[in-house]
Amino acid sequence: MSDLASQKRMAAAILKCGINRVWFDPERQADIEGAISRNDLRELVAEGVIKAHPVKGNSRGRARARMAQRSYGHRKGPGRRKGAAGARGSSKRAWIRKIRAQRRTLREMRAEGTIERSLYRVMYRRASGGQFRSVAHLTAHVETMAGRMK
Repeated sequence: MSDLASQKRMAAAILKCGINRVWFDPERQADIEGAISRNDLRELVAEGVIKAHPVKGNSRGRARARMAQRSYGHRKGPGRRKGAAGARGSSKRAWIRKIRAQRRTLREMRAEGTIERSLYRVMYRRASGGQFRSVAHLTAHVETMAGRMK
């Protein structure tokens, strides 16, 4: 087998890729060996005798699987954590998410007629004061208050 190193180097320059990505057609080895100028090699590239292998990328499959696991709470234990709780998730953003959900629930209850305006106002103020942990806690509290008011 002949040494085609110089042809491979020139072909890599023509194809604008690395030497390892250059492919020579094994059937036309003699023609490639005879091609000593860049012009000869350009003609062989045009014929399809010399090609560049496609670029290999890194598979995202494992990363997608890992993200899917994290979405339902796995791989998030104390050994995985680097930042403080405040750095990993802002307490302000958590508060905003919680209070908006509570206020939305209160508005829905008022619209449905589950609670009257006076109770809505009382509960709105209490929610703003941070009395309720969650929407479930708020609704449980509303039920007891509605029972008391009747």
